[in-house]
Parts: sequence; structure tokens; C-alpha cells
Amino acid sequence: MSPIVVGGPALFLGEGTPCVALLRPELDVNDQGLRLAAERAGVTPEEFAGESGVWQVMADRTDGEGRSFELPELADGDAAVFADELLIALSGTGDCELELADGVLVLTVTGAGEGRSALAARVVPPAGAQGGPLDLELGTLPVAELRDEVEGFRRSLA
Repeated sequence: MSPIVVGGPALFLGEGTPCVALLRPELDVNDQGLRLAAERAGVTPEEFAGESGVWQVMADRTDGEGRSFELPELADGDAAVFADELLIALSGTGDCELELADGVLVLTVTGAGEGRSALAARVVPPAGAQGGPLDLELGTLPVAELRDEVEGFRRSLA
């Protein structure tokens, strides 16, 4: 099957699994892979692509437990503020807790010395979404790599 090109801003935190992702997928209904998939599904490319531009949170743990849901009320500005706050947290040496979308995603950043930070996340599906809260230890990661990822995400919102 032809691959479907998915664009849009995306922030991935973690190295593989466990991980948390905040993304706003953009699907091009003119993409050949999407058109082929829609044809095989017996729907129009517009129906197959669905509503584009809606923010999503995805979380996955190593034990196979995960959550994925949409945040239709989240604006690009909210995602930008979250990214800015994360950059500030990565510049500090103390503990910091960041919240997105009224606590749907809570990220804890703890300085771990030697240019590293420990990240943990709590993902709480909004009302009406399936599943309960999910806690993830994202690991101790290099601050420089995290900053690069967050800065790239921030630029994609401009």
C-alpha cells in the first residue's frame, strides 16, 4: 500500500516507548496514498481524511497500555505556550510541572544533572473519552536533544 503523507506540527517526548506525542495532523486529500486508501475503503478522500487540523494526544507505555484522543478545543496558541514553558523548564535545574488543556497532559521535568532531565507524564482523557489516567516515566533524556525537539515543534507552529 502507498504511504500516506501526514504533515502538521508534532512533539514527541520519550525515546521510543514509553512516549507521549502532541500533534495536529494535516492530511492532504490530493495525496496519492490517501486517495488509494480512500478508494479501497469505499469512501471519498475527504471522508477518509476526516477533520484535519485537530490536536491529538497519544501516549504509549512499554506494557502496551496507551491512550489516544482528540483535543478539539486546543488552539495552536495553547500548544505554543506549552512549548515555551517546556523550554523554560529545560533551562532550569529544579523540578517543574507543566499542564496542557486543563490537566489532560501534565508533564513533570526534573533536572538529572550532566545535561539531562527526567521526564514523567500523566495523561488524563477528557470527559467522554475512553480509559482512565495513564502515568508514564519517559526516562532521563539529554536536555540538548529535548530542546531541539521542542524548538522544532515551536517553529512549526509559527
